Amino acid sequence: MMHLYTFAICLVGFAALALATERQQEALFNGVSRVRTRQYRRIGWTALVVALGVSVANQGWGFGLVIYSGQTSMAAGLVYLALILAERRRSR
Repeated sequence: MMHLYTFAICLVGFAALALATERQQEALFNGVSRVRTRQYRRIGWTALVVALGVSVANQGWGFGLVIYSGQTSMAAGLVYLALILAERRRSR
């Protein structure tokens, strides 16, 4: 169950980092805001650090870092896939 929590936190982190980019802000919010960019970056990096802490606290440094690496890879891939699909839907 802890793997699911770690994955969800990583997913939130990468989604926030994706929303911090100018391209996604233009597409979703019709404008770029420096305040919004800073907030999303702060949320994203904080979520990734929290996920690392949860993973290491649950499994220890050795196995926790391996689990964290896998969870971040899956979360980043899923967010990237969602961004591609969203862009294709917008272009139709």
